[in-house]
Amino acid sequence: MADEEIGRVRDYFARIGVAGIDLTGRIKVGDTIHIKGHTTDIQQVVDSMQIEHENVQEAGPGDSIGIKVQDRCRGGDHVYRVTE
Repeated sequence: MADEEIGRVRDYFARIGVAGIDLTGRIKVGDTIHIKGHTTDIQQVVDSMQIEHENVQEAGPGDSIGIKVQDRCRGGDHVYRVTE
């Protein structure tokens, strides 16, 4: 199983449990992501994502997306797409 880096966490919104991610790769709903940082280690399936408060099914390099995450993460954390 190899992980491909697809972006970095820009910000984390604790009250709503959402990570703002700046993408350098492609991601779509249903992909499994791994967020890894100094104190972060989250692996989860992307149930939904948004660009500018609009739900999208897919996003790519240059997009800034919001994804609901199951635990706290921090700006600068690396985001990987888990491939099998």
